[in-house]
Amino acid sequence: MLVVNKQKSITASFIASTILLSLYSDKVRAESTFNWPNHAKAAVSLGYDDALVSQLDNAVSGLNKYQLKGSFYLTLSSPTVSSRSADWRALARQGHELGNHSINHPCKGSLPNREWVALDNDLDKKTVSAVKQEIINANSWLTALDGEKVRTFTVPCGDKVINGVNYVETLHANFVGIKYRTGDVPKDKSQIDRYKMPVWAPNNVTGAQLIDFVKQAAQQGTIANITFHGIGGDYLSVSTEAHTELLAHLAQHPEQYWVDTFKNISLYLEDKNSH
Repeated sequence: MLVVNKQKSITASFIASTILLSLYSDKVRAESTFNWPNHAKAAVSLGYDDALVSQLDNAVSGLNKYQLKGSFYLTLSSPTVSSRSADWRALARQGHELGNHSINHPCKGSLPNREWVALDNDLDKKTVSAVKQEIINANSWLTALDGEKVRTFTVPCGDKVINGVNYVETLHANFVGIKYRTGDVPKDKSQIDRYKMPVWAPNNVTGAQLIDFVKQAAQQGTIANITFHGIGGDYLSVSTEAHTELLAHLAQHPEQYWVDTFKNISLYLEDKNSH
C-alpha cells in the first residue's frame, strides 16, 4: 500500500510539474512570438531626461520634423520646468510624452563621483515611504501640466535600493512602464519586462553609433531604449547632428522600427501580456 501511494504521489507531482512547465512554455512562446505594430522588427523609445533647455531647443524640432514621438522625463524641481511650462505643455499637445523623473532627482551620495548629490537629496538618508511619496506627488504635478493620468517612470541615477529595499518595485501600481536600469538591447522578446526596461544613455557618440544600437534591436526583434540628456548642449551631450542622423534613419525605415512614446509601448506590452 505504501508503494502504491508513493507511486501515486510521484505521478501526481510529475503531472503537476508537466502542467506548470507547459504553462510557462506557453507564456514564453507567446512573449517571444508577438509582433510589433505594423510588423516592425523593433520598437524604439526615444527618451530625454532631466528637463533640459537643449531638449526643448534642439530635440523637439527634430522629432517633429520627422514626425516621431519622444518621451521627456521631467525632474520637476528644474528651473526649466517652471520657466518654460508653456513649452512643455505644447510638447505634450504635439503627442510627446511627459514622464516622471521625480521632483528632486534623489540619488545615492555614497557612490563614486557623487559629490554633487545634496545632503537633503541623498537616497542613503531617505526612507522608502518618503521617496515613494515624492514620486507619486510628481505624477500629480505632471497631470497639472498635461492632463494625463497614465504615466511611465525613469529611475533617477538608476539607484533603486534604500536600506536594502527596492523602492522602485513598490511603484508598479503607479506606472504602466519603468525604465529601470542601464543595459543592452534585450536578446529576445521573452526578456522584455515593461517594469524593468534597460536603457542606454549615450554621451558624445556619433550618429552611426546611435543607428547601430537600433539596428541591433531590429536584428533581435526586440526594443531599443535610448535615454538622452543634452542635445547639442547641457551635459552628457549628444550633438544635434548625431541626433538628427538617428531620427532620419528611423523615419526612412518605418518597416524596421516602431517609434513611439514609452507609454504607448508599455500599454502595448501590457495588452500583449494580458492575452
